[in-house]
Amino acid sequence: MTKAYVVPVMEADRIRAGLALQLVAASTGIAAETMTGRDRLPPIACRARWLAMYLAHITFGWPLERVAHAFGVNRATASTACRWIEDERDRPVLDALLDRLEDCVRLIVDAGGLDLDQALGNRAPARAMGARA
Repeated sequence: MTKAYVVPVMEADRIRAGLALQLVAASTGIAAETMTGRDRLPPIACRARWLAMYLAHITFGWPLERVAHAFGVNRATASTACRWIEDERDRPVLDALLDRLEDCVRLIVDAGGLDLDQALGNRAPARAMGARA
């Protein structure tokens, strides 16, 4: 029995891919979970995932192979996604959406590097009201 080969992906890449998925989900109304399903995706969810892959490719400067690994697809799928979105950027509405999403990603990523221990002064988090000891 053959086991499927799984490419190791850095946690930081998965986090950034998740950021792209969540931003696309927030702007399109298509849940990120729908875009990442292992079964065949509905066409609208497939296009939304393609938007997220393209967003990662452009804003993070990732090569297509890295995009594919981070999103759990093969390189041909990532290539098709990016080519399709690039062609669709001729539509002013989609181009404007992608410009805004790219700006959002850059703002979030550029604000990164926060050391939580230092920012919180090494304090333990306060217990939520009603939490048991």
